[in-house]
Amino acid sequence: MNYDASFWDDRYAVDHFVFGTEPNVFLAEHSHLLAGPVLSISEGEGRNAVFLASRGLDVLGVDLSAVALEKARNLAQSRGVKIRTECADLATYEPNAGRYGAVVSIFAHLPLVIRGRLYPLLERSLVPGGILLMESYSEKQLARDTGGPKNTEWLMTVEKIQREFPGMDPILLREVEREVREGTGHTGMASVIQFIGRKRTRESSEL
Repeated sequence: MNYDASFWDDRYAVDHFVFGTEPNVFLAEHSHLLAGPVLSISEGEGRNAVFLASRGLDVLGVDLSAVALEKARNLAQSRGVKIRTECADLATYEPNAGRYGAVVSIFAHLPLVIRGRLYPLLERSLVPGGILLMESYSEKQLARDTGGPKNTEWLMTVEKIQREFPGMDPILLREVEREVREGTGHTGMASVIQFIGRKRTRESSEL
């Protein structure tokens, strides 16, 4: 895995959609929990943002790659929906506080130094009671060749989620193995962490 805009621009500069055009299955299954506006980080070529927009949600897709976001806008146009996009480096990105009803992170693998700065900002960007939905490869994915980083630091565990999102009450938090079929980028049996958390309201934090 490489956290570099030129690397991702090159990877996305192909005729096909590297991770397909259909939404992530975990996101699709639980999309009824999400309210807009939605912030989708590492959105890539737009498959998840376009799906959420098709459900009537206002979606901002943020990604490091301008090439990916151009493909995302084209995909949205072809599906007859509108999405907003922003090309930004998550190492320095600051989402607006109290802005979003939901934050989506699908296979947005990041080194610890970036997560340590970004994740508190993602919590802060949610309205009270807002939802964070994440799917990430787990550390057990290292033993597989079906996608994901080859560095333990970039992979997640249940314990990492609990530690790095202290202001979220888990609705669902688990490690599972499932078949992932997302274009050519993610293909085959995989070990993943799935997390849905709700931002604590002032009342719940005082209980």
